[in-house]
Amino acid sequence: MTIEFPIAATQTERLLNLNRPYYEPTGQEIDLYQAAYEHQIPVLLKGPTGCGKTRFIHFMAWKLKRPLVTVNCHDHLTASDLVGRHITQHDQTVWIDGPLAHAVRIGAICYLDEVVEPRKDTTLLIHSLTDDRRTLSIEKRGEVLHAPIDFHLTVSYTLDDQGSHKVLRQSTRQRFIAIELDYPNEHLESKIIKKESGASDKTIAQLITLAQLTRQLPPQTLEASASTRLLVHAAKLIHRGMAPRQACHSAIAQVLTDEASLRNRLDELIASVFKNP
Repeated sequence: MTIEFPIAATQTERLLNLNRPYYEPTGQEIDLYQAAYEHQIPVLLKGPTGCGKTRFIHFMAWKLKRPLVTVNCHDHLTASDLVGRHITQHDQTVWIDGPLAHAVRIGAICYLDEVVEPRKDTTLLIHSLTDDRRTLSIEKRGEVLHAPIDFHLTVSYTLDDQGSHKVLRQSTRQRFIAIELDYPNEHLESKIIKKESGASDKTIAQLITLAQLTRQLPPQTLEASASTRLLVHAAKLIHRGMAPRQACHSAIAQVLTDEASLRNRLDELIASVFKNP
């Protein structure tokens, strides 16, 4: 669990801007999310890996001036992990809130990243928070938490290049509005890489060309193509002085696949873009 608190609204505008997370919108996602927040409608974010889903929610927490509680979901996540449990402490049994219960109590934005990973019986837990009840039942304590108006639930999952993903049941999906994010267009992606890495315009243009080549590979070739995140990583290595081909091999080819033949193919694409080693 990660808990982050945006700075207080009473601080100066200058300090607010200094702490503003960097995010470049690719569509109407900011307006959509703000409207959903104001009307207490949960949000489902979906899109390819590295397209900015997590960065977006950090930005919205800053914009809305709400604490952010992040849960990285996995297939062993249980209801107790989310709600809380009794533990023994100094020879006494005490209750410790889980991240979801904590977020409800403080009126935070709770972000469940990769919500399709846990067992379905775990995700059923959020249903009462996503309808008119806006409650969370803590059965082990005989307690029902009523979410304050500032509480908001956001979940996400990743779409791979074939559009496949674990299934989120319809009874859960239809409790949200969905915002699909994607990789930015060439101009915006250049701007993001420049801001994040400080790399030269020539290097950035070459990296974007390389990314487009991986994104144009036939379906089923790679599980995922080169994301904006990977381009930023490669740009930082090159800006640091590493040879472009080696930087791209480590930041892109080695990351995208362990299969030697595919990695060699990616290295060939890298060499075709970066003519000099």
